[in-house]
Amino acid sequence: MLRGKRREYRFTATVHSGYNRGMTPLAYLRQQLGTLPCEDVLAAYQQWWETTGRALSESIDRWGTPTLRPHNRFGQRVDEVILPAGYPELVQEGYKHGIVWRVVEQHDWVASFALGYITAYYDAGLYCPHTVSLSTAVPLLKYGAPVLKERYLPPMLRRDGTAWQGATWMTEVGGGSDLGAHVQTVALPDGDAYRLTGAKYFCSNVQAELAVVAARPHGAPSGVRGLALFLVPRYREDGSLNLTIRRLKDKIGTRAVITGEVDLHESIGYLLGSTEAGIYLILEVLNISRVANSVGSVALLQRALDEAESFARNRIVFGKLLAEQPLMRMQLARWRDTLQRAFALAWECVRLLAEVWTLTPPYSPRYHLFRLLTHLAKYWTAEQAVQAAKWCIEVHGGVGVLAEYGVERLLREAMVLPIWEGGSHRQMLDALEAMQRRGAHTLLWEHLAPLTDPAELDDWRKRVEAYLQQPPEMQEAALETLIPPLAAWVSQTLCRG
Repeated sequence: MLRGKRREYRFTATVHSGYNRGMTPLAYLRQQLGTLPCEDVLAAYQQWWETTGRALSESIDRWGTPTLRPHNRFGQRVDEVILPAGYPELVQEGYKHGIVWRVVEQHDWVASFALGYITAYYDAGLYCPHTVSLSTAVPLLKYGAPVLKERYLPPMLRRDGTAWQGATWMTEVGGGSDLGAHVQTVALPDGDAYRLTGAKYFCSNVQAELAVVAARPHGAPSGVRGLALFLVPRYREDGSLNLTIRRLKDKIGTRAVITGEVDLHESIGYLLGSTEAGIYLILEVLNISRVANSVGSVALLQRALDEAESFARNRIVFGKLLAEQPLMRMQLARWRDTLQRAFALAWECVRLLAEVWTLTPPYSPRYHLFRLLTHLAKYWTAEQAVQAAKWCIEVHGGVGVLAEYGVERLLREAMVLPIWEGGSHRQMLDALEAMQRRGAHTLLWEHLAPLTDPAELDDWRKRVEAYLQQPPEMQEAALETLIPPLAAWVSQTLCRG
């Protein structure tokens, strides 16, 4: 739902009978948003994917396993990540076109997420490095000391294929959902910096030049209130390693993002913001990535639908095209509708993020509305992406599980989406917390009121208020009866905008 000065991005209804089969990601963006900023840039980026990026992506996914070279031939620790051929070109193209610099320099979130949508359509895993780089640059821009911004932002904004990458390292071996209990990394003050000691377990984009890292300053209280956010460079100013990579991880999918385990041994880190506000900054970082996760989920959903529809329009079964069989026609129509709803929900989060991203603690009510919608979107779009990828394989039958045709890759890529940056259960719990403590549901009703029937809205208002009257333990236990249908209803309502 886009109003006021942003009306040029208003959603347009999709008539199923007029759906353009085989629609490119840019064409779908244009259909849903109308006039796009930097459309020539988006077109050039999509063309690069069609002529170059797609083949690179497929090659790296099938044969491009990265390796870690811990030492050089003189026995010195170097922790060099040996990248597959073509990988630097693949990942750097998005930085060239502005996935990061358009936000930092122009505050253009729409262009950044549109570039991300195109990336994820062709390679959902590759959008992760772009996302964590953005989620590093933004807190550095907002909360970094002037000397840090002067030193570290310019290399992140390069457009010549040598941009520095970022990473967001919060999780430790105990898990990521309960950071307050499981973050054991300690930060000791050392002049204008800190020295961090600990181990990070799931380090996406492990070869990045910079990372934002959750750690507990020495003497800080236990729990999440004692955490702070630090900027940790890969190398010290003298060129020596500032951290070491324990190993790279072998994963089911997302091979275009290199994940490893990192040891911090008195690693130099620079405080972002204040120690008192650390958990809020950490959540800001996560919420940027959650919006990107939603956008990537929708792009993967579109790709799965396009692949399934293309196959169904060329496969003859029982004397006629599979796409003309009644059940398949119904499934295709349902997934087109789901795609449109998922897009509306994800892009509403993009719009709200563009509106509230400069806010700092304590946050306005508008920010808490953004939070609630982001939790709903991250949960619902990721779940839909997994189901769409599974269905796409089923449409293809036996050939769908064969690696040579690339359809099974969609499911491998989709499986991380409900887990990354807080699993589906975490999103449901955080959505509940936003309603319980911040009253974000009342803001949601106001936000959706122009788009829905008053009686329908009143039904949801009463349903949620009754739910919140239950004992807290009962509320948590029954969340699957509330959040999934609420997210689905919100997505449907936003489509009416």
